Amino acid sequence: MAALTSYRRVLAQPGTARFSLAGLVARLPISMVGLGIVLLVEDQSGSYGVAGTVTATYTVAGAGLAIAQGRLLDRLGQRLVLTVAATLFSVAMALLVWSVQEDWPRAATYVLAAVAGATLPQVGSCVRARWSHVLDRSTDVQTAFALEAVLDEVVFVVGPILATVLATTVDPVVGLAVAVVSGLVGCLGLARQHATEPPTHVHDHATGPRPAMPWRTVAPLTVVSVGLGVLFGAAEVTTVAFSEERGAEAYAGALLAVWALGSLLSGVVTGAVSWRRGPSYRVRVGALAMAVSMLPLFLVDSMWTMAVLLLVGGSATAPTLVATLSMAEQVLPRPRMTEGLAVLHTGLVAGVAPGAALSGFVVDHHGASAAYLVSAGAGVLAALAALALPRQGRTT
Repeated sequence: MAALTSYRRVLAQPGTARFSLAGLVARLPISMVGLGIVLLVEDQSGSYGVAGTVTATYTVAGAGLAIAQGRLLDRLGQRLVLTVAATLFSVAMALLVWSVQEDWPRAATYVLAAVAGATLPQVGSCVRARWSHVLDRSTDVQTAFALEAVLDEVVFVVGPILATVLATTVDPVVGLAVAVVSGLVGCLGLARQHATEPPTHVHDHATGPRPAMPWRTVAPLTVVSVGLGVLFGAAEVTTVAFSEERGAEAYAGALLAVWALGSLLSGVVTGAVSWRRGPSYRVRVGALAMAVSMLPLFLVDSMWTMAVLLLVGGSATAPTLVATLSMAEQVLPRPRMTEGLAVLHTGLVAGVAPGAALSGFVVDHHGASAAYLVSAGAGVLAALAALALPRQGRTT
């Protein structure tokens, strides 16, 4: 198919298919470990409160240390940092599981959750940095980033289902074990691929100051990423509550899958099209589309209508994320590429928990329909931040 020519072109570059596949496997822990911790801790302690606190500790530590890990990746290289981080993450997760099963002091479990979160390998930033390194044309980089956005959707659809099935049919430990082993194998496989690894950038003070981070662009893009994270966290909680209020909790997963399908399909199209407009324009349009597409959900009562509107709403997220990352790739200096991408990833992750918490509060006090306004508000936040981006001309 002609529409897939762009994908064939980028995957035909030597080594790209291999590192993208390794990155896909290595990213499974991102969507499995948080849920896996909840299922394990609740199963052992009988408390969702404790489970949520342990998971929050893991998530906050991951968001807090992602930028520092990105800086190390730029300075020391992916081979070393990924190998060390993946090993430490695996050990910390093994000890975390042991601490829960053997009823260690709760403080120890929190510490181990923090260590695991802090050492979670920044695989997404590493893979995108490789794409930026091996591809010369900005249109090809956009296609590659769209491909990675589609793979992210696959991870976030498959991961939670796999974690839940293994936890409920076998044992919660098995779900976490699969996630950790996948992450370790994928990271080590990625680290071994030296030919496509970006060069290290050790700063030498004798050659002048370190390249500055382009905050004029990165700061608004980070706020856009936060808005995306809030929208993701809020929409997931609200959709589950919407289904439960209508006695159709068994179909909550189907609604979320439809939402993810919309994002996946639009991501595929985004990567296949040669856009005449630059990424700053597409970020603005995408963020506005997110806000507008989430507003009608406030008025919906039918499950079927909700499925259709979620499909439409999901179709706005992947193009916005791809444009955000593409713009970052264009302005970030090579010595700070992975660090800059990690900043955006941190914003995305940091927005998920507040979005889930705020929507949960609104559900408790005003119902699920009203809680969709949190997702719409997140889209408005992203749209306002996008207005602060420097304008770019048309692409060629």
